[in-house]
Amino acid sequence: MLPALIARTTEVEQLHSSNHSSMAARIKKIEKINENAVQDPEEVVASVEMSMRNSTERRKLGYFSCATGNPIDDCWRCDPNWQRNRRRLADCGIGFGRNAIGGRDGRFYVVTDSRDDDPVNPRPGTLRHAVIQEEPLWIVFKRDMVIQLKQELIMNSFKTIDGRGVNVHIANGACLTIQFVTNIIIHGLHIHDCKPTGNALVRSSPSHYGWRTMADGDAVSIFGSSHIWVDHNSLSNCADGLVDAVMGSTAITISNNYFTHHNEVILLGHSDTYYRDKLMQVTIAYNHFGEGLIQRMPRCRHGYFHVVNNDYTHWEMYAIGGSADPTINSQGNRYLAPVNPFAKEVTKRVDTDPRHWHGWNWRSEGDLLLNGAYFVPSGAGAAASYARASSLGAKSSSLVGTITSSAGVLNCRIGNRC
Repeated sequence: MLPALIARTTEVEQLHSSNHSSMAARIKKIEKINENAVQDPEEVVASVEMSMRNSTERRKLGYFSCATGNPIDDCWRCDPNWQRNRRRLADCGIGFGRNAIGGRDGRFYVVTDSRDDDPVNPRPGTLRHAVIQEEPLWIVFKRDMVIQLKQELIMNSFKTIDGRGVNVHIANGACLTIQFVTNIIIHGLHIHDCKPTGNALVRSSPSHYGWRTMADGDAVSIFGSSHIWVDHNSLSNCADGLVDAVMGSTAITISNNYFTHHNEVILLGHSDTYYRDKLMQVTIAYNHFGEGLIQRMPRCRHGYFHVVNNDYTHWEMYAIGGSADPTINSQGNRYLAPVNPFAKEVTKRVDTDPRHWHGWNWRSEGDLLLNGAYFVPSGAGAAASYARASSLGAKSSSLVGTITSSAGVLNCRIGNRC
């Protein structure tokens, strides 16, 4: 293993028991947790909901179909009482990350405090306090807020962060780290202007905190984790990647997101020599790759990648790239090439001689190629290989505009259909 990798992945862990705490203090701490882990988030926002509800208008809306052809959205958005049935979202996943249940089987935790004063001892009611808990939690927000994280938000397993109904920005500081955990859903967040942080102590569970070396400044960093679903977020302008999945991560779906104003958008695979990523399976579906993007939508290594029904309206270098023999299955996407006559190619084999990549299985099937865009396929198209890079049925590329029309954070407000 490379020294740099060892430096990043081997934490100087400091386990602190609670021997110095009295039983009364422990009970008080548990009570504080339970204050925020309520059974129904609407208990907290009932007064807000009451003021916004117009039952007559909601009944009228119910007479109209809200089906869009987007199977994720059509699964839950037609429900006028979505805010009381939030956990239904966990049953609407598609693709390789479809089994990510997040905090479906746990209680609700309402974030009431936007501060992040102490990454080692986060106060109850903060987002950091919520995500480090051991039990499953469905995390929601009491009101609109901007959260500026001092250090990486290190998540524990079986958590959903659900920003529906409010306007939540994680910005201008550290962002989300999903490391050595499972079953995470990230939905409905604005994540932008993430900065490198680190060389600091950060808590990752109620019983553990450790030393973190420098983080790159990704919006969402997925590291050695599985069953991850990143859906309906708006991501832009971070120091490194917008979504990076590395070090043996797999069973991931990245869907319905709106990506803008960024260079290296999505990285899937740690390095050309990290062979554990040969098991990686990632679905990229129903996303809008918008203005100000340059490359890596995604950039893949080793594994199996299904790129399906996305709308690409901007790139400056290339849209889909890769190295180390990944299998890339591009189906039903809309690729609109830039004006630059030297950037019409959708694909790029990164730092690889054609003699080496001619056998890689990359295919374009049913894609709509506009303004001179062209996809360079390769490989013999082995059925078994593409079977491992197929995770859902692709719809016609002519429907991409409709399917992706609501990409990014949805304009959901309590008391109205989403």
